Amino acid sequence: MVAIGNAQEEQLSISKVEITGAKRTKVSFVMNLIKVKEGVSLDSTQLVEDIAHLKRLAFIANATFEVTKSIDNTCKVIYHLEENITLIPFANLFSSSNDNFAFRLGLQEFNLFGRGVTLGGFYQYDVFNSYGVNIRAPYLFSTKLGLAFSYKDLTTQEPVFFDDTTADYKYNNKGAELLGLYQINFKNRVELGFSLFREDYNYISGATNASVPQELKVNKHLFKFIYNYSDIKYHYQYLSGFRSNLNFQYVGSPNINLPEFLIGFNDFAFYKRIKEKGNWASRVRLGLATNVNTPFAPFTVDNNINIRGVGNTIDRGTAAIIINSEYRHTLIDKDWFVLQSNIFVDGGSWRNPGGDFGDFSDDQNLRIYPGVGLRFMHKKIFNAIFRIDYGYGITKNSSHGLVFGIGQYF
Repeated sequence: MVAIGNAQEEQLSISKVEITGAKRTKVSFVMNLIKVKEGVSLDSTQLVEDIAHLKRLAFIANATFEVTKSIDNTCKVIYHLEENITLIPFANLFSSSNDNFAFRLGLQEFNLFGRGVTLGGFYQYDVFNSYGVNIRAPYLFSTKLGLAFSYKDLTTQEPVFFDDTTADYKYNNKGAELLGLYQINFKNRVELGFSLFREDYNYISGATNASVPQELKVNKHLFKFIYNYSDIKYHYQYLSGFRSNLNFQYVGSPNINLPEFLIGFNDFAFYKRIKEKGNWASRVRLGLATNVNTPFAPFTVDNNINIRGVGNTIDRGTAAIIINSEYRHTLIDKDWFVLQSNIFVDGGSWRNPGGDFGDFSDDQNLRIYPGVGLRFMHKKIFNAIFRIDYGYGITKNSSHGLVFGIGQYF
């Protein structure tokens, strides 16, 4: 074995590249993804980038490299892979809008055909029945170009807010989405596509108003653009670096009660390793939509999306500022199992439909929720993280509660 610094100084030529540990993953597929190739000079930068790229893949738990020098001033590069278990059932437990028990069960394969294709589906019970399927093939056409397709038939009981009162509606969203996926380079990728769907609102109970319809059925179309920048380093449960994800959409509609609108939001996330067992993680979400005065505004304040402990869909708005920050500390770290604790503070505010940016400072809208939680992780199964968080509100009209889920909150 030779140190990379010495390898660069001697300008070693790569005589052979090998992949070990690839059991379900196609070796030819990995060879196409990595930058290091046979017959070129050894470059330490490319080795480091290859390892970082491989660690980001859902089907790779860890990756290392080895460089072996030969007497003829050539070398062999070996990538050692630890594969994740990628056929994964999942279950989410949560409280629905009327405080009934609700759940989502699903199954996903993250390495279909050994080529990094994701295929999944779910069934959800939340007062009503829902289901969805999706397939994502980021390397379908090349190492940079792919496609994603999804179909969902999602039905929930949703609160709608108007005149300082609330009504419950049966909400259904049924439709399909097609996205083109393009990876510009190691850190930057874009997604561009469209969706055709139908939204149904049917009044169940609560307040009424002559100007708020009790039944709506609207066929809509959506155009979506996503830009993702990621410079995150992964080492099992530990993350370090910065990520930004921009999501911009145009939603077209022929109905004045659910009018067309533009919506955009950007998630900025920062992670820092703290000594051996700590990880600090923070997320800032900035969102803005067309400021239509409608009770069906697009941004929601919700336990499972942005503020832990706040409740299920407690309000809606046309703009949002959300900040989540937490310290994660590993309590137990075995070969396959990790127990992690966390201390967090979630906070945010929003603009009321038809309101102005002064709404952000209104104490009726401001929410701050500190809390604590636990993470139970399997190190060899992708995203096998069961989380429990308890958030307690310290601002006006606050609540408190447990939030369960699969995967880190952000």
